[in-house]
Amino acid sequence: MRRNKHGINPEIVRELVALMDEHGLSELEYGTSDWHARVARGNAGKAAKGDAQSAAEPTSSQSPAPPGAVTSPIVGVAFLSPEPGAPNFVNVGDTVKEGETLLLIEAMKTFNQIRAPKAGKVAQILITNGQAVEYGEVLVVLE
Repeated sequence: MRRNKHGINPEIVRELVALMDEHGLSELEYGTSDWHARVARGNAGKAAKGDAQSAAEPTSSQSPAPPGAVTSPIVGVAFLSPEPGAPNFVNVGDTVKEGETLLLIEAMKTFNQIRAPKAGKVAQILITNGQAVEYGEVLVVLE
């Protein structure tokens, strides 16, 4: 993996910026267990002077996630089916088992399976196919 003198892989940065352009995002965070990157345009996501809260932390204006909420672990594009024209992984009213795939999130040309953290009934699907999602955004609610 090619890195510059600061230890940054410029190809990853270019891919993050291209993903932001493609989906009209003002900021993007992505990481692995080894590293974390945040790319933002202009003042997007900057905390106000004296504000100690991170842009990724919930603020008082954000409502708490409902019980049974499955949230996005990454920023990317959500897909409800494995491929165009295929049936959705799940629909409202379906009963799912723990570990069952609920949807996919594409980030940096990688499809990440979002799995049910527990068994239950799909009460709500709060995103649409092809929608850009943010870290922590509620995707599905399980009862």
